[in-house]
Amino acid sequence: MPAQSFPVSEIVASQRPHRKDAARNYDALLAAAREAFAEKGAEASLEDVARRAGVGIGTLYRNFPTRRHLFESVYADEVNALCRVAEEVAGLEPWEALTSWLDRFTDYMVTKRAVREALDDESDVFLACRDSMYAAGGPLFERAQKAGVAREDMDFGDLLRMVAGITATTFTDDTQRDRVLSVALDGVRVTR
Repeated sequence: MPAQSFPVSEIVASQRPHRKDAARNYDALLAAAREAFAEKGAEASLEDVARRAGVGIGTLYRNFPTRRHLFESVYADEVNALCRVAEEVAGLEPWEALTSWLDRFTDYMVTKRAVREALDDESDVFLACRDSMYAAGGPLFERAQKAGVAREDMDFGDLLRMVAGITATTFTDDTQRDRVLSVALDGVRVTR
């Protein structure tokens, strides 16, 4: 899969400041928000996000004027990273490429659950993220199907719903989650 620009990539690039110090603060705020939302959900305080990033609350609001803007920016950044992973793993064997991408997708689902309730399914950012995710991961699944290593009686949307459903379940730890996901993916894989 050649490197390409996804709709979400353009959104992320347009939001990120150009000055180095401002870009560092922006990146620190995104990382801190991702961490805070994963730990405390959508109700994580913005003051906590700023504190974790090592900046003042004014810097947070200069970069993200509203809570919703912060949620959308974190979400877009996560989907953009997921798209980059698809490009990075594209040269692997078809099944390995797909499962490597799905591993990153499960990590992404943690952030998505935390901010999901704050996102509007019809917002431009949400739609660009969805389109980008399908454009990045869909070809990996289709390639695995064409190689005869993934079931042909399902589509990429079915696969994402299955993995999303599994990751939405509570597990005792990541090892248990990974084991259950592995069992489910065994049902997707075609063995010869």
